[in-house]
Amino acid sequence: METKALQGGFAAPAQQSALAFRQIMEAIARPGQIKDVTGAVPPAPLSVAAATVILTLCDTETPVYLAGAHDTPEVRKWIAFHTGAPFTGPAQCHFAVGTWDRLVPLRIYPVGTPEYPDRSATLIVESDTLVAAGATLKGPGIKDQITLSLPDRAAFQMNATQFPLGLDFILTSGTQLAAVPRSTKVL
Repeated sequence: METKALQGGFAAPAQQSALAFRQIMEAIARPGQIKDVTGAVPPAPLSVAAATVILTLCDTETPVYLAGAHDTPEVRKWIAFHTGAPFTGPAQCHFAVGTWDRLVPLRIYPVGTPEYPDRSATLIVESDTLVAAGATLKGPGIKDQITLSLPDRAAFQMNATQFPLGLDFILTSGTQLAAVPRSTKVL
């Protein structure tokens, strides 16, 4: 295995993964709030935030789908070494990683079942910027409302109509991330 794949994980795994887990869970509990995360030093084109989510939430039982330019030998080797996560297609994944234009159409991902709504995918959407402007979000974890830049407002609105089924989203850019769970209403 190349030495690049062996590098870039958490330097202090216990402390950094605990801190990253807290930041990610805080983002999910408070949709639309932008959080900073650090710790991972991934191969391109993975952002630090996306890689930190993968290091924190993926393991040998978490199938990952890499879309478009994110599906490179370097990224695959890095994820395999640091998490052991298996790679799969979009219909079987727990996590999908890529840019919005490579992750759509959303209908190809599992949205759960009435008996098991938790068996849906979480899409890690990589973008150039993540700003607190654009679409208005309301729902659980949001005091009144919050704004967040979304790649396709209509797709997020349609996703919310499926609740309790649907997809969850973690939007990433550089060291920043924000979550939009399926329970979030997008106006």
